[in-house]
Amino acid sequence: MTLDSAARTRTQRKQEVLERLRTEHDVWVASADAEGTPCLVPLSLYWDGTAIWLATRETNPTGRNLRTGRSTRLSFPDTHDAVLLDGGVETFTKRDIDEATADAFAARCGWEPRRSAARGVVGDYVYFRVTLTAVQAFRGLHEMPERHLMREGEWLV
Repeated sequence: MTLDSAARTRTQRKQEVLERLRTEHDVWVASADAEGTPCLVPLSLYWDGTAIWLATRETNPTGRNLRTGRSTRLSFPDTHDAVLLDGGVETFTKRDIDEATADAFAARCGWEPRRSAARGVVGDYVYFRVTLTAVQAFRGLHEMPERHLMREGEWLV
């Protein structure tokens, strides 16, 4: 990809975003507390075909922010192939989550939040289901005019 390459169609971008959701292992997770203090961390992700699943400790800043703020912006690591994913967040404890979803998360991400415990760390791991409300994808300024692929939870293509 170069900055002077032809702009991809929205359909191409949507297909590429869906492929990345299936194949990427990590995503940047942005959140903020009630005072607006930002937090940005990478977390493992599992895409079930309709929503993104994340897991982290309920007591760390990201866990608290996602639980109370109930929205987030996610981004894949590659800044030359930007994908911004906005979504609403629902929280699930290890007792509340569907067993098949938790098993699929563990298989995809290579770790098991239901049984994870770090020495000296307070707080259980919880799962977060992110239901997409907006998606943007672009590779440079030439793709900015048609970067929006989803708005208000509906694909535009």
